[in-house]
Amino acid sequence: MLQVTAAIDNSAKLSRSTKILYGLGTIAFGVKDQGFNFLLLIFYNQVIGLPAQAVGSAILVALLIDAFLDPVVGQISDNWRSRWGRRHPFMYAAAIPAALSYALLWTPPKWSTEGVLAYLIVTTIVIRSFITLYEIPSSALGAELTRDYDERTSLMSIRYFFGWLGGLGMALAALQIFLRPDATHPVGQLNPTGYLHYGMAASLVILVAILVSTSGTHRFIARLSVPAPHNHTIGGLAREMISTLSHRPFLVLLLTAFCNAAGQGLVQSLSLYVSTYFWGLGAAQISLFVFAGFVATILASVLATPLSRRIGKKTAAICCQLLALTFAASPIALRLLNLFPGNEERALLPILMVFTVLSTTFSIMTVILIASMMADVVEDSEKRTGRRSEGLFMAANAFVNKAVSGLGIFTASMMLAFVGFPEGASPGQVPADVIRNLGITYVPFLAVLYGAAALVMSRYSISRSSHEQTLRELAATKP
Repeated sequence: MLQVTAAIDNSAKLSRSTKILYGLGTIAFGVKDQGFNFLLLIFYNQVIGLPAQAVGSAILVALLIDAFLDPVVGQISDNWRSRWGRRHPFMYAAAIPAALSYALLWTPPKWSTEGVLAYLIVTTIVIRSFITLYEIPSSALGAELTRDYDERTSLMSIRYFFGWLGGLGMALAALQIFLRPDATHPVGQLNPTGYLHYGMAASLVILVAILVSTSGTHRFIARLSVPAPHNHTIGGLAREMISTLSHRPFLVLLLTAFCNAAGQGLVQSLSLYVSTYFWGLGAAQISLFVFAGFVATILASVLATPLSRRIGKKTAAICCQLLALTFAASPIALRLLNLFPGNEERALLPILMVFTVLSTTFSIMTVILIASMMADVVEDSEKRTGRRSEGLFMAANAFVNKAVSGLGIFTASMMLAFVGFPEGASPGQVPADVIRNLGITYVPFLAVLYGAAALVMSRYSISRSSHEQTLRELAATKP
């Protein structure tokens, strides 16, 4: 299927205001994802009382449905024709339903265990569906705004900066404002009223972020790609999707991102457990890690583009992946070997902060570089198929990003069940051997996931020179 593209200088630098308006929308995804990764498991397990493995299974069910929904939304978006272009109609339509469903997630009814579990499954599916309706067209828009090898990394750096900013900001608000101890709940992380107020505030942030970014990028509609009219059958569309998604560089990136997402999700899903029970920290101390996240977000956004410009995206991503693993696993591994400060020592918190800044910085840089490489796959595929399929490729990347929470929560919940972690336990009441077994299980799992991601990434074949050659070949075919 041929596509008509408006005349755009794809080598031109994007203005800072354009990058900011585009990136602001990712706050919505960041708020949702941080809530899923950081709060959802401990809320439904320790506060509501659902078994950890049941919560993990519920999230996995929603994730499997996403696996089918995401590419469908991507394919429809790639072929949509309207006066508002291919992307913006879906982005506008998602705003209110995404915000409302997220608020409902934190107000489960007082039903039976089975009823609350069903509520969790349905609500999670609805949230993910509407986030998909926004996130995939928004991601695809980034690949259309520029085709420059380094400018894409810069654009994705700002996009992920706002995603992490939104997520960390709401996590900080949760710990400092909403999850406060009271007479009934001396541990703020276990206060159910705080989660209700958090959900309401977070849903408002999601709504505003989507609408501001969508309306702020509306003026670019006229300069974006327009699909040619077509009358494809469902079978024809399915064959087109399979042909596009079978592209080898894409498959390498997808598997890399999947392993990376599972590792990141495991770190994030267990972070509150590890901080509360393994390190014995309170809500005020844990909130300091959010500040560490802010520092890491800034560092990653600043460093990703010059690093990829100097050594290339693939090499930079592999290095960042292995460094993220090193700094994420080292504190727990060293504690298990009795080579790390004890929970009562004043040096513990600042040392943990340093390790958190470094591991999070390299983790974010890895995701930025993978997203930038995914955008480069668009032209490589266009050369082979004659189609621009930003939405379809970004659908796969969006699915993997959502797999951070899905796979992370599922793996974390299975790990908690495996070590026999008790439900409704207060800090100090969990047996020492259970906490130790959690650490012993956690470190090897993380090493396998991050190590596999780095190994698969080594097979990625698109470089700066090959991408620039592809752009020249495509330009030569344009009338």
